[in-house]
Amino acid sequence: MALSGLFLCSFLIVHMSGNLQLFKHDDGLAFNVYAVFMTTNPLIKTVSYGLYALILLHAFEGLYLAKQNRQARGNQRYVVSNGKANSSWFSRSMALLGTILLVFIVVHMSNFWFEYKFGYVPYTQYEQNLVTGEVVATPFEGEIKGKMEEFVREENQTRVVIVKDLYRSVMEGFKNPILVLFYVLSMFAVSFHLVHGFKSAFQTLGINHSKYNPLLNFLGVGVFGIIIPIGFALMPLYFFFKSM
Repeated sequence: MALSGLFLCSFLIVHMSGNLQLFKHDDGLAFNVYAVFMTTNPLIKTVSYGLYALILLHAFEGLYLAKQNRQARGNQRYVVSNGKANSSWFSRSMALLGTILLVFIVVHMSNFWFEYKFGYVPYTQYEQNLVTGEVVATPFEGEIKGKMEEFVREENQTRVVIVKDLYRSVMEGFKNPILVLFYVLSMFAVSFHLVHGFKSAFQTLGINHSKYNPLLNFLGVGVFGIIIPIGFALMPLYFFFKSM
């Protein structure tokens, strides 16, 4: 649980860093090129399949541990039950939060990853002026091999990129207020889950020392509990308000 959880934490940093390209004012050029790289690079694809397996392993291991904890207590209930006195709400609700996140991952993958890989995603042609950096995007109705073609028109110093337009799918998807609300609420679950999970993973591995705990607390709360969930939540909100 600890090792798989920490690996997933590192994935969140990489995933958010790449997705920040959604905010670039280039009609999705940088994000779409990034999406092609992430889905065609052999090394990235291999790591991705390992990631999917780890997500399932982490989720089912968590549910199994929660079941073991209940079975260990049996039908005996505590004479005095005061969970707040000895533990945080986060630690007592890890199975619930993890289940919410598993549902979120399934919805997220079906909306974007599955659609990108197996559904219909239109192509867009980008023409970028290599001198000014200005980008013009137009729908592409022809056919290309693979997910992207790129070349340079030397006569007018223009970079031409024809690419599968996942950016457009994201933009259209986040016009739906119900989906946006679901994503934002799921980020609260991410925050609460990581606030406890990040530090407890190091404690499980035996890294629990007054010298390192302040740094671990900062990373667990400041980075994984606040910055990363807010970063992901801003993406659907950005597209929703942009479409209004």
